Amino acid sequence: MAIYSIRDLEKLTGIKAHTIRIWEQRYGLITPARTDTNIRYYTDENLRHLFNIALLNRNGIKISKLAKMTANEIAAKGAALAQNNPNPNSQIDALTLSMIDLNEEGFEQVFAEYVSLHGFERCMLELIYPFLDKLRLLWLTNSISPSHEKFVGQIIRRKLMCAIDRSLPRHDTPVFLLFSPEGESQELTLLFIQYLLRSKGMRVTYLGANVTISDIKDSCQTLRPSYVFTILQEPLPRQPLQGYVDQLSAAVGDSEVLLSGQQFFVGPVQYPTNAHVLNGLPGTLQFLDSIKVRR
Repeated sequence: MAIYSIRDLEKLTGIKAHTIRIWEQRYGLITPARTDTNIRYYTDENLRHLFNIALLNRNGIKISKLAKMTANEIAAKGAALAQNNPNPNSQIDALTLSMIDLNEEGFEQVFAEYVSLHGFERCMLELIYPFLDKLRLLWLTNSISPSHEKFVGQIIRRKLMCAIDRSLPRHDTPVFLLFSPEGESQELTLLFIQYLLRSKGMRVTYLGANVTISDIKDSCQTLRPSYVFTILQEPLPRQPLQGYVDQLSAAVGDSEVLLSGQQFFVGPVQYPTNAHVLNGLPGTLQFLDSIKVRR
């Protein structure tokens, strides 16, 4: 059983600690446990209960009314609302709760319902990426464990792979070569880019992670891609960024290099004429739309 401080509850639910204390003291909605030294803490059950209270309150049910309901009534209404509420914030709360419980069925149900209503691309952009942003914050503040991150990652990866397999490229479109450099871990975003490209009919080869400059050179000689795309969020372990960009630019031959990620905005870099920096996912989406126009 996990235990949480009131600050943990605040980070997980988005409800201010001051508000949680009011709900606890004035309405008796939350009952924390106490250590032998009388320090209060909260349990998984408290967290689930607070998520349901917050969900119902955000959807118009007053706290005074919720205080008169039993925990089971609140849980039932919360579950029903989460399943039928198209609001992304409510769905992010539902995903977070499923993650905390390692509830794969619950996570997949929220995902599938959003896809059914809005399509896969909007599900990723409006639901999954905001959820992953929240996940990173929870990870940095030690509110979740590595097991939660791995649990979520494998589900999303599986969904992306299935969506990629359903997308059929055309034979008259540009070829993209996607890869992740050594020491970099951006698989989910690269898989999403692969999905976006294939959904637009583009031909894509994804080399995966820990790809060397030599690997890129060999691949480009065989594929002759129009574009080589990579993401660099973390500092390169053994060489300066300028040297890496220069080597990559030379390795791709006549192809264009598309670069995204935090490292390309940290310090000054002189980019070769065949290299272009895309500003995160919004910049990448804008570039992909321009490819569609030029085709």
